[in-house]
Amino acid sequence: CVSSWVLGGLYGLVCVQPDTWRSIWVSVCPARYHGGLYGLVCVQPGTWRSIWVSVCPAGYLEQNSKNVLKRNLRQVISHPYYNSYTFDNDMALMELDSPVTFSDYIRPICLPSPQHTFPQGNSVWITGWGATREGGSGASVLQKAQVRIINGTVCNRLMGGQITSRMTCAGVLTGGVDACQGDSGGPLSSPGTGHMFLAGVVSWGDGCARRDKPGIYTTVTKFRGWIKEKTGPMCSVACLS
Repeated sequence: CVSSWVLGGLYGLVCVQPDTWRSIWVSVCPARYHGGLYGLVCVQPGTWRSIWVSVCPAGYLEQNSKNVLKRNLRQVISHPYYNSYTFDNDMALMELDSPVTFSDYIRPICLPSPQHTFPQGNSVWITGWGATREGGSGASVLQKAQVRIINGTVCNRLMGGQITSRMTCAGVLTGGVDACQGDSGGPLSSPGTGHMFLAGVVSWGDGCARRDKPGIYTTVTKFRGWIKEKTGPMCSVACLS
C-alpha cells in the first residue's frame, strides 16, 4: 500500500481524482446508508453478480469510459455473526473472478494491524459520491470531508446505547459534515507513517450530518483475524501492513 490512496465508496464505479484522492471503488448498492463494500446489508446472496472498477478523470463518474474494467464475482463471504438489527459485525469479503492490476492510479489502501489504534480526536477522511445533503441525490464528482474520531463512550450515549466494540464513531458533533446516502461501504481513511490506513468502513447513521449524531463505521482492526482466515494466500503482502 502507498500514501494518499483510499478505497472509495459507493454508487457504481471506482474512480480516481488526480492530484488529490485516488480511489478504488466498486459497484455495490446505490442509495443505501447501512452496509456497502464491506456492509452486509448490500451483499445479500443473489442480488448482484458483477463489480466494475474504473479510473475516472477528475473524479467524475463515467460508466462508459474506456478505463472501466468489469470483474465478475466468484463469491461473497459474509461475516457469520452479522446482526441485521444492530448492524454489528457489518463486514463481508468479495472475491473477484480475476485480479485487478494495480497501476499509478489504482492501489490498495493499507489495512491496519490488529494492534493499530486510531485515537479519539484524530483527523480522518471520508470520500464518496453519495448525497451532499440528507435526502439529496448522489454527487457526480468525488467528494471528500475531514472528520474526527469520536470518543466511544460519548458516541454510545449520543446514539442511544447502540454502539458496540466493533464500531467506530467519527464526525463533527456540531453537524454539517458526514457520510450520507450513497456513501455506504466507503472508507474512513487515516493518514499515518507515510501511508493511508483503512480505519473503518461506512456502516450506518442517524440521518446525515445532524448535530450530535456522528457517523458509525465498522472497525477494521476488529476483523483482521477473520480477513486473514478467509483470504489466506489470496491476500498479498501489499495489502497487509
